[in-house]
Amino acid sequence: MEILKNIDVGSILIQFAVLLFSLSIHEAAHAWTADRCGDYTARYLGRVTLNPIAHMDPIGTLLFPLLQFFTGLPLIGWAKPVPVNSLHFRKPQRDQILVSVAGPGSNLLAAGVAYLLLIVFKLSSPQANGLILNMIHTGRIPSQNSLLTPLLGLLFFAFVINFALAVFNLIPIPPLDGHWVLYELLPYNAAKALERFGSYGIFILYAIMILGGFSFIFWPIRVLLGLLQNV
Repeated sequence: MEILKNIDVGSILIQFAVLLFSLSIHEAAHAWTADRCGDYTARYLGRVTLNPIAHMDPIGTLLFPLLQFFTGLPLIGWAKPVPVNSLHFRKPQRDQILVSVAGPGSNLLAAGVAYLLLIVFKLSSPQANGLILNMIHTGRIPSQNSLLTPLLGLLFFAFVINFALAVFNLIPIPPLDGHWVLYELLPYNAAKALERFGSYGIFILYAIMILGGFSFIFWPIRVLLGLLQNV
């Protein structure tokens, strides 16, 4: 397998595991919040769970992430959207906003926990400090034979992937979560115009992605990694 010779399989598997976890907490947060707001649809379908099997999309959760083995592209992926019936909400406008921000909010929370743990490890161990600095500079997990290496790799990519997922999903372009928040806040006519625009959203997202228009997502990540470096 010549094509796999220069690929860091261990690092990719760790990133894949983190992505599965991140997508699972994102969708589970949507499902749990919808259930709390009165819509039982997601619970009935078994989506109020952190089990990644319940949220897997064959293309977005398996095929696209595994393509990184052969292409070297950044790790990307998505899960099955949680079905929501807003007719069951007690306060439809408020509850739709709460359900929409729950997914990105759960990713921000996970990113925050991972970041704080990286700080704790960095301050408590010279070895951990060196490993974390290496990951900040290279964006890769060091090839060191230490129990700390995979653990810190998990935390590092848990921070990066969850933060990136949160910011990306808050972009107000269909079908991302941010567009549902915008939809509920807009006046009626503007909201209907956004609804008609929805069928073109996925093409606009792909175009922006190809043109590199989403690089801003990683600006706050770089800032926070810079602060972590100087802790």
